[in-house]
Amino acid sequence: MADAPQNALPLLYKDLVPLSSVDHASWKTRQLESAPWLQDQHAIPVTVDEFASAQRFFPIIFSAGDSPVPLALLGLNEGVNVFMGEDGKFTENVYVPAYVRRYPFMLAKLRPDTDELSVCFDPTADAIGPFDEGDALFEDGQPADATKQILEFCEQFEQAGQRNEAFMKDLVESELLMDGELSIQPDAEKPPFIYRGFQMVNEEKLRDLRGDQLRKMNQSGLLPLVYAHLFSLAQMREVFGRQLAQGKVAEGEAQS
Repeated sequence: MADAPQNALPLLYKDLVPLSSVDHASWKTRQLESAPWLQDQHAIPVTVDEFASAQRFFPIIFSAGDSPVPLALLGLNEGVNVFMGEDGKFTENVYVPAYVRRYPFMLAKLRPDTDELSVCFDPTADAIGPFDEGDALFEDGQPADATKQILEFCEQFEQAGQRNEAFMKDLVESELLMDGELSIQPDAEKPPFIYRGFQMVNEEKLRDLRGDQLRKMNQSGLLPLVYAHLFSLAQMREVFGRQLAQGKVAEGEAQS
């Protein structure tokens, strides 16, 4: 039996190193034309700030368990991303979640005894390194414009994460979440495709809300987010159709 890692890395990240004006004084960052590391990712975290944009392209679900988080589904089977080609590029103009745009950078604690966050990066990514071309990360030992923009984006992402936590806390306390299950019957002669292992808002409970509870949800901004989630579920069949066309549908049942 293998031991579990003491500090599990976030999705997409293979390693984390603090950005240093000493160790990375001459390093640069550059735009990548492809994202092969995203090809086998079927679910990506999204923030409530992104619901309006993401729901136009992806189903937004909530992970199973006691601490659910919002996820955008890029495929209905693990390892399947129906929006990317074999070249590691998006096949069309779709919304790219902030979680993906933040990579390979993020804010992280360097020590468990402090709340201070530092800019870190995944050194295995091709977007940062001692390149001849690209945007300098430091100038005269000080953060360059590129690093300032990275820091600002990461800070905005952390703030959105706090709003996520507040939203999920309200959603859990309202007892609106239920175990989700979706059945799609593409062919009358074959068993239906069943997708489960996620959570979704219970529409029946939502319809039964009355008075102060409904008014509170509307005033807090919770209600529009709930409806964005529910509207997005119509994209499930669209994603399934893409998988079917690409020959990537596993028969029977899929888990989130």
